[in-house]
Amino acid sequence: MKVTATALLLTLASASAFAPIASRTTLSTKLASTVEKTTPERIAPDAGYEPEWEDREGLSPEEFMDSDMSKPDLSGMWECPLTRWDSAGIDIVKAQKEAKKMPHCPLEVRASAADNAMGAEYFSKNRDKLRADLLKYGAIWFRGFDLMKSVAGNREMHEALALEPCLDPLHSSGLRKFASERDALYEEVNKPSLRGHYIGLHSESTAKRTAAYAAFVCFQRATESGGRFLVADGSAILAELKTSTLEKLYNRKIRISVSNLDIPPALPDVVKEGIKGLVDVAVAPKFDMDLEMIYESDGKPGRLQAVETAEPPINRHPVTGVPVWFNNSHNHARKLRDRRPCGVPEVGMTEVFYADNMEPLDLEDCAEIKRASEKHITALSMEPGDVLLVDNYRALHGRDVFQGDRFHAVTWFTWDQNPEWRGDERRIVEKNAFNQAINQMMDWLPKDFESDQS
Repeated sequence: MKVTATALLLTLASASAFAPIASRTTLSTKLASTVEKTTPERIAPDAGYEPEWEDREGLSPEEFMDSDMSKPDLSGMWECPLTRWDSAGIDIVKAQKEAKKMPHCPLEVRASAADNAMGAEYFSKNRDKLRADLLKYGAIWFRGFDLMKSVAGNREMHEALALEPCLDPLHSSGLRKFASERDALYEEVNKPSLRGHYIGLHSESTAKRTAAYAAFVCFQRATESGGRFLVADGSAILAELKTSTLEKLYNRKIRISVSNLDIPPALPDVVKEGIKGLVDVAVAPKFDMDLEMIYESDGKPGRLQAVETAEPPINRHPVTGVPVWFNNSHNHARKLRDRRPCGVPEVGMTEVFYADNMEPLDLEDCAEIKRASEKHITALSMEPGDVLLVDNYRALHGRDVFQGDRFHAVTWFTWDQNPEWRGDERRIVEKNAFNQAINQMMDWLPKDFESDQS
């Protein structure tokens, strides 16, 4: 069954979905779109704040990738915990007033010479305050710390904070690659084939699983340009959005499609249903998500989409109870993707639907999500040793396009202070063959490409 599932997914992502292009000199381009009759112009999204670069030096790849072999292997880490939903009975007006009171995210903590001299001891001595600040602000940008310039030092940091690593919620999908498996460290989306793709705001979350926290680390900034790491406060976005838009989305809920399979629309219904059944049995379980296979939700004849279950766009924070904008619409809405730099194949293009009628979000709602979200983006100038510690239920993250080579990585964490929320599941190692197969496929792609999307 593993071989069958892998072969099927490799077939879906056929080489015809890609076309090489020359290096971009502008972020404004025009590409084909499957959902609109006229091709919209692609323009780089905005950000509310862009800190200056400081041009700090890092280590060589050989040095920063060096793991401390005296430490135990973390590859048998915890499974990503189940998503904690508490979204019933939210009064939108009151929720927006409450969200508006939350302090600015992220908090910036800059290392002094004395802090750097302490190494990991800085984090162990300040553990309680830093953990409290993470809950208060939603994210902490540790800036100018020498300790986290290497894989080994980055691990020392999160161990000093007593954080417990877990799998990425999409680990089994094959879309997540380890940078250092024994250190529970995933590579971020650094693949040269995706450097022209803007990753919109999202939590590392599905309707089924959500990591509690994350530590994003920079080992090497983009060698030529771009590559800012994006963070935005889910509370601030909730307070910013039009009340009418929030009420509409909250009452109707949303569903997100995560992949597409385009088959000839003229095939007999019995054949279509057979393909649907094969995908449902052979591929969907590998994603560890609650998915429904639906034909032609986005209006394209013959398109089979894997769609998540309905979810509210607002959730109460599991610890603080504060309502937050907790969904991935800014990243997944097709009308937003079709209007910004995007370079994923059609098989990986996503869409966001109103759950009550499975119609894609209209352009007006997408525009409001874009406006409110991007107003509160801080486009971080992360340099070697910088870490963004994130409360994954409060803050959303993303990544701008870049040129050259870039190496950022991330470790996800479970609920270390609540065993019931954490659960008892450990990593299911046999899932990793599928993960590795898909990552090898992605590594074959040319460094510069754009999807045909037609």
